[in-house]
Amino acid sequence: MSKIFFIVGPTASGKTEVSFLLAKRIKAEIISADSMAIYKEADILTSKPPRNILNAVKHHFVGTVSVHESYNVYDYYTYAKKVLIDLHEKNVSLIVCGGSGLYVKALLDGIFEGAGKDEKFRNELIERAKKFGNETLHQELEDIDPKTAKKLSPNDLNRIIRALEVYHLTGTKISSKQKQTNGIYGMLPIKIFGLRLKRDHLYRRINERVDKMFAQGAVAEIKRLLSLNLSLTAKKIIGVREIKAFLEGDITLEESKENIKKNTRNFAKRQLTWFYKDNRIDWIDVDDINSTQICDIIINKN
Repeated sequence: MSKIFFIVGPTASGKTEVSFLLAKRIKAEIISADSMAIYKEADILTSKPPRNILNAVKHHFVGTVSVHESYNVYDYYTYAKKVLIDLHEKNVSLIVCGGSGLYVKALLDGIFEGAGKDEKFRNELIERAKKFGNETLHQELEDIDPKTAKKLSPNDLNRIIRALEVYHLTGTKISSKQKQTNGIYGMLPIKIFGLRLKRDHLYRRINERVDKMFAQGAVAEIKRLLSLNLSLTAKKIIGVREIKAFLEGDITLEESKENIKKNTRNFAKRQLTWFYKDNRIDWIDVDDINSTQICDIIINKN
């Protein structure tokens, strides 16, 4: 029987290398669960797997969407679930690798269906937010769905727009939508492993990764991205806002780099908080072991 492993954890915990080595050993394909690696035009700041890894093992949902396009968890769930089930039925072993908690949860537990998209309505909301501010849309959401509005900051424009879009399309509050039990957990043979490090070790890895990004040309990449019409979701790539501030002369290059390090560390904390809530995850402390040893542990636990 084909196997399905989930490898999750915070950014810079070594998920990419572990997934690659494990895929080679069990002849698996990899399904990315990274909300930013999906974009074609962003390589450095999204820490996509290097070309040698992408060439050696079949990857799905890496570099498949343009930064012009709005892409959300529902889009990912719709396509990734189909790919995963189709490949499993063909007896292909799979590794789902990523740190985007919503993407992982959507695959495992499902997400409500029944609300599609209305690009015209969505664009109208975006224009209103630009003209009158995010607070205007947040207030509108509060009027129709106070429960959802309470959970969302006015800065979380993408989710505010999605909630208004669902109500526009269905006449039902997004908070009233009952999530269907339509995920793959319990339906397919899944084992979920989390990689974690001590905080100082993780933060050191993050800082080293950011330094490497700048050495590889992060500033040039952001210059190129800023010349494009970035979607709301693509604008959330860590580094876009920070390097833009440098390019506009508001901060120094070193300040830009430090801001990316700080924001990435904060992101890693949020990832861990999210994943620690899921008691299905079998955690592996990876401070003092290498990727090959991690693979051994995963295989021996199977």
